[in-house]
Amino acid sequence: MLRALAHRNFRLFFFGQGVSLIGTWMQQVATTWLVYELEHSTFLLGLVGFASQIPTFLVTPLAGVFTDRWNRHRALMVTQSLALLQAATLTLLTLFERINVSNLLALSFSLGLVNAFDIPLRQAFLTEMVGKPEDRANAIALNSSLFNGARLVGPALAGLLIAATGEWFCFLLNAISYLAVLIALSLIRVAPREQRSEHPSVLAGLKEGLGYAFRFPPIRAILSLVALVGFSVIPVSVLLPIFATQSFGGGANTLGLLTAAQGVGSLVGALYLASRRTVLGLGKRIAAAAVIVGIGILGFSWACDFWTGAAMLLLTGFGIMVQMAACNTILQTIVDEDKRGRVMSLHAMAFMGTAPLGSLAAGALADRIGSPATVRIGGAACVLGGLLFLRQLTQLREHIRPIYVRAGILPEIADGMETANELASPRRG
Repeated sequence: MLRALAHRNFRLFFFGQGVSLIGTWMQQVATTWLVYELEHSTFLLGLVGFASQIPTFLVTPLAGVFTDRWNRHRALMVTQSLALLQAATLTLLTLFERINVSNLLALSFSLGLVNAFDIPLRQAFLTEMVGKPEDRANAIALNSSLFNGARLVGPALAGLLIAATGEWFCFLLNAISYLAVLIALSLIRVAPREQRSEHPSVLAGLKEGLGYAFRFPPIRAILSLVALVGFSVIPVSVLLPIFATQSFGGGANTLGLLTAAQGVGSLVGALYLASRRTVLGLGKRIAAAAVIVGIGILGFSWACDFWTGAAMLLLTGFGIMVQMAACNTILQTIVDEDKRGRVMSLHAMAFMGTAPLGSLAAGALADRIGSPATVRIGGAACVLGGLLFLRQLTQLREHIRPIYVRAGILPEIADGMETANELASPRRG
């Protein structure tokens, strides 16, 4: 389960990022609380969230072009330094009581811009840190488990520290936590990556990446399903406070426990994927996970008590993590190296970039038809999307098979070909 940690570079990055992610979750909770304390406006809460997320949708595809051109190692040092600067600025403004909603919006948008570059850089750099292709799926799963472990620890610490010292201390600890990643990156040693001697224009590079992704059926199908699930699950998180108070008769503690339940499910899903030894079989698991997400969302929308709702969110979290991490793994396995950054930027946009659009749609639709009905539409969409992906799976395997053979994931038999029956067997997945 921990075999990717045998790679020194990944081990350094893993532990450095672990410290930083706890700080990131602390800052996210403290920012939300600070906005509410300043204005007591749910609209402004949504607006600040929108400001931090919309750059992922608008800028990430362009960031992917530069990810394929830049030295990813050095570029990550820059993005992490800029994120540290943002957290330090937030600390000083809050500590000296100069903070207001306007500069919170500006700082949230600036961090969103940094993340728009940082996310595809980190995803693409993973293959440089983990030399063995067979260990990359494990590295992706461990990375996901780290994110969700921090999701459980960070918010809890933030709640204690806000009550004891104020939001500024959470921002300060987040700024300090970036030093762990910067130290780890400074110790990492990777071989220079082969690059083109000449590059087309940025727009031509973007067009090339989009054409490559959407002309290749497996990449197109995976990105489409990721976008569908990402868009469909957003209403659950946006409308969760309404379910916590109106459906389950609770308050802030209930909201926190429901959020934690989804986090636990995600952590279990990440650990499950980390225990797998091969990418074979992930196609069926992607389809099954999307269906599980849909069933979890539908069950949550009909839940009449807290424990049923928490169980459904745990199931939803498990499905989301398995689906997203498995899609990430297959993309990392089949993509051409010179287009890796652009494809991974599209993956980030498909999931995280749909968040602001899903948030706006959820709010508008819930006003007309109610929160439970809004959530049910998303659940039904996930089930249908998973079944459609399963229906395409045999055709998608035909495109992926030569790549797996070249990579040594599927062995060639005597005549250099494998029969369709062998590839369609349950063992192949």
